[in-house]
Amino acid sequence: MTGVRLATDADVPLVEKLVRAAYEPWAERIGFRPLPLDADYQALVAHGQVFVTAPDVDGVLVLSSEPDALGVDNVAVRPDAQRRGIGGRLMSYALERAADGDFSTVRLYTHSLMTDNIAWYASLGFVETAREPLPVGERVPMAKQLGA
Repeated sequence: MTGVRLATDADVPLVEKLVRAAYEPWAERIGFRPLPLDADYQALVAHGQVFVTAPDVDGVLVLSSEPDALGVDNVAVRPDAQRRGIGGRLMSYALERAADGDFSTVRLYTHSLMTDNIAWYASLGFVETAREPLPVGERVPMAKQLGA
């Protein structure tokens, strides 16, 4: 079973490579670069916001604290490792962190053209909370109430 650990500076090149591989195919589909492609992973690692699967870095999770929720800013799995439960384990880890941090809500955002992602998050108990217009498609905020 894959564990999850806090990313270190040594992980940054692998994290960046994995995120590129996971998100670049979406750029053509949605018509612009997904935000995770331009994140400063060195800074995010320094702030303790990036988690990776262990022992192999097959998945990346980026978390942020919001005033009323734990934010899942990014979940990415290496394309050749997808459909093996890695994303689910990363999301379970995020939910555990939220509960341990006394958050009652976990929040994330995706894009309306990422229909597979919307369906996957819904299967994990997340619900759409709105649709926000973008130049191409819509931003889809989703949330999960813990204990619900």
